[in-house]
Amino acid sequence: MVEQVDETDGKQGIMSDTPKFEVIDRRKFKAEEEHQSEKAAQHVEIGHEEKPAPAEAHTASSGPQLVVNEGKRGLDSTLAEAQEPGPDEGLAAELPPPPTAKESLEQKVAYDASAQRLEELIRAQNPSMGAQPPITFEHLVQQFYVSAMIQMGAGAQEGQRPRVDILGARTTIDLLGVLAEKTRGNLSPVEDRALQAVLFEARMAFMELTSMINLQAMQPPQPPPPGKR
Repeated sequence: MVEQVDETDGKQGIMSDTPKFEVIDRRKFKAEEEHQSEKAAQHVEIGHEEKPAPAEAHTASSGPQLVVNEGKRGLDSTLAEAQEPGPDEGLAAELPPPPTAKESLEQKVAYDASAQRLEELIRAQNPSMGAQPPITFEHLVQQFYVSAMIQMGAGAQEGQRPRVDILGARTTIDLLGVLAEKTRGNLSPVEDRALQAVLFEARMAFMELTSMINLQAMQPPQPPPPGKR
């Protein structure tokens, strides 16, 4: 088909085919592509510049927010623990309201009068008995000490087997320890020395007794005596 067309026709054919390869159309298309590329690049650059802003804002808002939330949770848990009643507060909630100062004073006066009438009645029946000495802190300490020693078997009559209440003795000795702890710094030197001496002696007697009990528990049982034939 190329041989049958003349030169003009060939040129026309070439001219008709050249638009596919014309530089004008290519430049136009290329210019449009470059314009679109520039717009895309500008959009990417703008997006790249604008994108970190919300990201930074999100990071700035989310970072401290997490710390604040954790601190708030820690603060809330601390406040919840602080609001939980302790052992003393739980016990105080179960106790009745304390008496007023007037009620306490009236009760003290009535108690002293009742105790005085009782003492006068006893002295009337026993004229040789003198007046009872006032109760002091040493009497309280001595009372605990005597109770603990009796519970550990002291004071038993001769020939009788001592009755030992080892758990009761432990309770009494622990009460002496509580007394020493709660009165620390509020006692006179004589009172503190008496309390510490009594507590030391009671604990030593308790340890000696428990050592004897442990030794007896470790010994094998004795065989029964042989029967008589």
